[in-house]
Amino acid sequence: MKIALIGDSLTEGRPGVSFHTLLEDRFPNITFVNLGKPGETVKSLYTRLLDKNLEGNYDLSFLWIGVNDVYSKLLSVQAQPVAKDNDEFQAYYEKVLELVIASSKKVVTVTPALVGENIDNAPNKEIKELNQLIQSLVLKQSNVSFLDIQSVFFNNLSTVNSSDYISTKVLSVMVDVLFYNKPSRIDKKSKKRGLQLTLDGIHLNSTGAQLVADIYTSEIEQLLKNSQQEVQ
Repeated sequence: MKIALIGDSLTEGRPGVSFHTLLEDRFPNITFVNLGKPGETVKSLYTRLLDKNLEGNYDLSFLWIGVNDVYSKLLSVQAQPVAKDNDEFQAYYEKVLELVIASSKKVVTVTPALVGENIDNAPNKEIKELNQLIQSLVLKQSNVSFLDIQSVFFNNLSTVNSSDYISTKVLSVMVDVLFYNKPSRIDKKSKKRGLQLTLDGIHLNSTGAQLVADIYTSEIEQLLKNSQQEVQ
């Protein structure tokens, strides 16, 4: 079985803790293809997938994209082009989804999660709007499911106290990549910043990576179950 993980730095696993490695440990007989790239937006992902030509024949693809279309607006430098409004975001997301569908038997669209652990801040409200657009696109498709990971994160954060910290300086993000590359160091820095699920308000600490891995695991186990029933 071959599974594609398509997305940005959250999928690649840098900065922060990688949920991809957790999945590999849990499913040693599954081939995971990590197609995450730092700074990726929905527009840049579309261009990359066009250039790359997805290999195809994936049994399952997770599409997790969109957070940088909100987060990068807070940064002084934008590494990739950002959708100018919700309509453009929706148009490019639909194009990306078409490419992924063409290469996969089943697709799980994962919503952007967080820009900051304050669930009521403006960026998270903007993400919620994008998630509603994604859901409207998914309803039109067969063999595509919608995974509202933002709600899972919000539920976890609703019972704890988190700071408002968001890393908005490019230099700070680079330092996190270079110096906080071990889970123990990442978690220590996360705790110092008063965060619960992330290193910097966006990228995952160990708890966040575990949470994502658990959510993905549920989808993978359901696929395995369905595959076994088809064989029988």
